[in-house]
Amino acid sequence: MTTQPSVAAQIEGQTIAKLLRRNATEFADLPALTSLDDPDSPTLSWAEVREQAAAVAHGLADLGLRSGQRMIIMSPSRPEHIIADLAATNLAAIPCTAYSTLSSEQIRYVVNHSAAPIAVVAGEEELTRWRPVLDELPALRHIIILDDDTDDITAEDERFVSYAKLRERGTALHAQSPSTFEQWTDEIGPDDPLSMIYTSGTTGTPKGVVLSHRNAIHEAVAVYALHNAPPHISNIAYLPLAHIAERELSIYMPVVHAGHVHTLADPGDIASALSRVRPDSLFGVPRVWEKMVAGMKSMLTGVPGDRREALLAANELLQTGYKLRSEGKEVPQELADRIAETDRTVLAPIRQMLGLDGLIFASSGAAALPLEVLYFIAGLGVEIHEVWGLSETAGAVTSNCADAFKAGTVGRPIADVEVKVADDGELLVRGPIVFLGYLQEDGTIESATDADGWFATGDIGSMDDDGFVTITDRKKELIITSGGKNIAPTKIESLLKEHPLIGQAIAIGDNRPYLTALIVLDDEMAPSWAAARGIESDDLATLAEHPAVRAEIDRAVDAANERLARVEQVKRYRLLTETWTPDSGELTPTLKLKRRVIVDRYHSDIEALYRN
Repeated sequence: MTTQPSVAAQIEGQTIAKLLRRNATEFADLPALTSLDDPDSPTLSWAEVREQAAAVAHGLADLGLRSGQRMIIMSPSRPEHIIADLAATNLAAIPCTAYSTLSSEQIRYVVNHSAAPIAVVAGEEELTRWRPVLDELPALRHIIILDDDTDDITAEDERFVSYAKLRERGTALHAQSPSTFEQWTDEIGPDDPLSMIYTSGTTGTPKGVVLSHRNAIHEAVAVYALHNAPPHISNIAYLPLAHIAERELSIYMPVVHAGHVHTLADPGDIASALSRVRPDSLFGVPRVWEKMVAGMKSMLTGVPGDRREALLAANELLQTGYKLRSEGKEVPQELADRIAETDRTVLAPIRQMLGLDGLIFASSGAAALPLEVLYFIAGLGVEIHEVWGLSETAGAVTSNCADAFKAGTVGRPIADVEVKVADDGELLVRGPIVFLGYLQEDGTIESATDADGWFATGDIGSMDDDGFVTITDRKKELIITSGGKNIAPTKIESLLKEHPLIGQAIAIGDNRPYLTALIVLDDEMAPSWAAARGIESDDLATLAEHPAVRAEIDRAVDAANERLARVEQVKRYRLLTETWTPDSGELTPTLKLKRRVIVDRYHSDIEALYRN
């Protein structure tokens, strides 16, 4: 169903290239790009961003990049990354940001599959993984290095090119023929390829998802309309730009709405960045919000008793109002007045301290956000709107919003987008945000929709009578027990993770008689929890063996089981001693479980759970 007014007419004929030109004229002096990592680098206006993109585009063209060719970028979030991306876009080439955590073998696959003649990398850290496979990349002609100190690097291989020198060369070419850049802009159409994203690959080989200008622009306009967001809002680009949410929020939405992006290379610095920027919007994958809540709860342990009780009471009061509205109920006027006064006097200063006081909207996606986390942050006066989407849909398909939300759901379809549930429970999507198709090895793009335009998402879910969608699992990740029962593991894992001590959990049971779980302690919350109980250790391996910790995990598993059907309940579990991360290999760069990797890596632990 479609729940928002049409936006198609607003964007007809528009491209990211044309909107960038509009910004450079109509919003020339508005701030566009600020680096939070380089205090000496000035904020770039929209006029300056386009001028730099024009120079880099000329430089890339001089190196041989042409329309339809792919360009790989591997770099943290920084202004040069976004400018290089926009430069390739104006050439009608297809920029593709690759996750910086890719191994050498994965780099070889992505570069060869894309047949990219040009790559852009940040510097030496990335090159340590490129060098072992450089001679196995036959299509790659040049690697552009963003970092300033490149003399030694560019001297070692003729394929290496300094970004500064590329831009200098491009500036001269642009000055000789400024009309060329305008011609490139004019030649791009709404349904031309805009960018490509390689799916992070929880299972199987990553696929190259090709998005169009129409996809990204429709998403940007529809999301802003849903949230009644004004133009020119600010955000922090701190997640990888290989993630569809960050790419949409920090490249395309700012171009469409002339926003202000603050780039941050290290996602771990987001807490301090919030107080510096006080952004208007903030997106986080669930792990970001979970860590924020864990940090706040840890901070509360050091607050004097009376003050702590007052803060917790205020949090509970705001949660009460939020839950009533989530259920579609009226908040009684007396309660509403108490909430408003408590928010103003008790919680507003907390939001200001955290840098969350300027938020117009906050959102979460990529996986389910535990309700405990959602409610706690709502109790601070920050309401997180859960969304659901994929790389293949240019971001959000559905979203909650301030005027229409239900906790535990991912909201309703955005404007002009249809969602339906297939007979087997799989969610199908149709509309202008559905991608062009997957890149094939011969350079063609193969559509993934059926004859009626429906895209099968691979997600299992339901839709209620009000149009709110609930995601229950991935179709390919359903557990089928030896008794033939189909079980959604993410439901079980989400319930386990509601306990603050549990950072990660995976449910096991495919072709098994009952369910078990591998559980990982939260590396931030566990030491704080232990210290509050007089346990003097911050080592996860030591804490995992402590009787008090194990007893608490027992209670957490029991609490989750109470909310599950008997066949879904976890009969046994193993508490692990090492945190799962993308670098250690158990998580994708978007922090989703790599189930196959985990099952293989912990084979002996899993087998032990099924021994009599």
